[in-house]
Amino acid sequence: MAGAAFNPLDVAIRGGFVQQVFPVTFPHTPNFDVAGVVDEVGEGVRGWSIGDAVVAYLPVTAPGAAAEYVAAPADALAAAPRAVELADAAALPSAGLTAWQSLFEHAGLQAGQSILINGAGGAVGRYAVQLAKQAGAVVTATASARSAGRVRSYGTDRVIDYTAAPLPEAVAGQQFDAVLNLVRTGQEETVRLAGLAADGGAFVSTTFPDLNDAGRGVRVVSVFSRSDAAQLAELVRRVDAGDLRIDVAARRPLTELADVHDEAVAGTLPGKTVLIP
Repeated sequence: MAGAAFNPLDVAIRGGFVQQVFPVTFPHTPNFDVAGVVDEVGEGVRGWSIGDAVVAYLPVTAPGAAAEYVAAPADALAAAPRAVELADAAALPSAGLTAWQSLFEHAGLQAGQSILINGAGGAVGRYAVQLAKQAGAVVTATASARSAGRVRSYGTDRVIDYTAAPLPEAVAGQQFDAVLNLVRTGQEETVRLAGLAADGGAFVSTTFPDLNDAGRGVRVVSVFSRSDAAQLAELVRRVDAGDLRIDVAARRPLTELADVHDEAVAGTLPGKTVLIP
């Protein structure tokens, strides 16, 4: 193990809030994003050798990466990017794949379309902005003042400070071909967000919205991301080509994992955190 990325879902799993969706058996080793070096190859495995640097999105309910060693399914692995520190590459798999699948599999985003990304300052949002711009979309993103500069640096066409005015008011009646919601919202706010999707568009959310039908032909999709080695390899290719940035706010020793959880609950975690054994 070189690094394990922390995700908010780790807190929800630990607290038992998503037991019906992600049932785990305790004791459970958390963290499903991994970067490291192959130390041993299982019987019958082809394509990987001892010493290979790899990244993976591990099965969420399986024993995870918060350890010195982890057993990873061979078909989940992709070669690690060479353009960043190996530990930092742990920040790519689940967040990058969630962004990719949300945009292209669920929203069906195409060049020339418009998209609103709500929560662009978070781990998934940062990748979503970059990937949407590379796809030729017109991107409007919400972010706090703290992360607005970074979101702009990804090339977004417009950044809206969601703390300054209600979002429907800030967009002044504009609607979008796709709305990607990455923020936990109440029912009323969810309905308002879905209302920003154009007729026949898509409202895609990673936060399990309490909304089944938005009307007007708008598709409502709740995203459950999955491990996909081929898609992950494409994300790695873009990192190595300089087209996709991995941003890590902090590298912390694995012994501080409990503190990281506490800071995440308190809302004081500064951004994507990688834990190093």
